[in-house]
Amino acid sequence: MPEEPEVENVDLREELEEERASEREGRSLLKAIALTTALFAALAAVAALLAGGTVNEALVMKTEATQLQNEASDQWAAYQAKGIKSAIQAASASAWIAAGKPPPPQFASERDRYAREQTAIAQVAKAKELERDRKSEEAEHLLHRHHRFADSVALFQVAIALAAIAALTRTRVIWFISVIIGLGGAGLFFTTIL
Repeated sequence: MPEEPEVENVDLREELEEERASEREGRSLLKAIALTTALFAALAAVAALLAGGTVNEALVMKTEATQLQNEASDQWAAYQAKGIKSAIQAASASAWIAAGKPPPPQFASERDRYAREQTAIAQVAKAKELERDRKSEEAEHLLHRHHRFADSVALFQVAIALAAIAALTRTRVIWFISVIIGLGGAGLFFTTIL
């Protein structure tokens, strides 16, 4: 009889050792999950800040481009006005010529002045359009960066959610999937920064 309880003790010890090993493995998995989740959360926070910053910059650039477009339009309106004034001077001179009289010299000098002013106005308008295009292109580039940062945030959030599921179920495969998705988010994040 004394040997029977010893066999049970040996079986019990083996069960306890297996349980302790399983518990140690579970704690180690939970620590790994917690570490990767914290890393992904930190990267997601930085990516979210950068996404917000780049979209704000893009909006400022788009606003400046719109303002430059308005200024260029104003310049082109002034250009047209000078052209109309020049045409009026030419028509007035033609009326004098049709009446058989020589036109006053001021008509020709006014037409020349309007032509010079038109040339200067056209240069200003074209310069404003070039600046508008530069700002608009820069805004588009910033919006592209914003979308990449936002996409990396989404990947980090999915990775964190999967890590939570892995921690609750203590499933290593789900955690691996979480890590792969989080690394994808990190890759997108770091390539956008560079």
